[in-house]
Amino acid sequence: MTVDERYMKRCLDLAVLGAGSVSPNPMVGAVVVYEDKIIGEGFTSPYGGPHAEVNAIQEVLTNYGEEEGKALLRQSTVYVSLEPCAHYGKTPPCADMLASFPVKKVVIGCLDSFDKVNGKGVQILRDAGIDVEVGVLEEECRFANRRFFTRITQQRPYVILKWAETKNGYFAPKADRQEWISRPASKQLVHKWRSEEDAILVGTRTALIDNPSLNTRLWKGKSPKRVLIDKNLEVPETSKLFSITNSDLIIFNAVKTDWKAHLKYIELENFDFYLPQNILYQLFLMDVQSLIIEGGAKTLQQFIDANLWDEARVITGDVVWDDGIPSPKLPVASKETLKVGSNVLNIYINK
Repeated sequence: MTVDERYMKRCLDLAVLGAGSVSPNPMVGAVVVYEDKIIGEGFTSPYGGPHAEVNAIQEVLTNYGEEEGKALLRQSTVYVSLEPCAHYGKTPPCADMLASFPVKKVVIGCLDSFDKVNGKGVQILRDAGIDVEVGVLEEECRFANRRFFTRITQQRPYVILKWAETKNGYFAPKADRQEWISRPASKQLVHKWRSEEDAILVGTRTALIDNPSLNTRLWKGKSPKRVLIDKNLEVPETSKLFSITNSDLIIFNAVKTDWKAHLKYIELENFDFYLPQNILYQLFLMDVQSLIIEGGAKTLQQFIDANLWDEARVITGDVVWDDGIPSPKLPVASKETLKVGSNVLNIYINK
């Protein structure tokens, strides 16, 4: 690993600390290096707050004072996992901020595909006489922001499929009852995943049989928006989904459109045609950058068949059933296999 790659790896470690709080912004990490020593670092603040570069620079100025800090910055290299922004949004452009010192050099993991940035941040830096290098750990940096890039290039959320299955490939009992497959460690991991995504989706049958809350009660972190597919509004308002008011409940249906505080009914015309496509586009319009789909089997398979999924996380339990509903079928091989307690986690990536 080269020196540049080592510092970019630190940027990536910082970037993921913003998971679950920065959307719809990207997750970015930045470090300031002077004579092979990190003198400042930062990651993107919760949405609306300062970006990673601003936080890293501010740490330098706080630790060394304005005068000495500015002198150090003029001789420093700034590493950042994503191209500094070049437009006014909730905050001023980070490229302008870096150019104002100016820093000696900026090393960038990958360019920002967003039209208002794409290459413009690099140009601002070079116009200020700053040495710029692009493409250090580029693949890793793009993967870290796969949710952001999917949203801006495909106009839909990044879609993660998640389910648990028995050793012999069953998803759920055929009878209308809930039966757990995964163990406590896996359940806690799932709640961590929920805290990192913008929204979570289930179908009618799952809502009726499992009566889920779809929150993060087993993990410290925000609860995602809850999304329910309920064509004929069969799920009663006495269910747990309706009892939670600190996150939106979005109900896609064929009956009505009605928005009241956290409760949002969205009627879809021609409900049975292109359902995954219509749901994802509506969520895109609502600034949902990532979506985790937890069931049921029919709902998951619909998104697989439409090729509208990016990642799948399949937990295999340590139980065997004689019969049941078969698990969804993925058209790709597992990319990674991990142990979670006595369970096995397989991760699939849709290229």
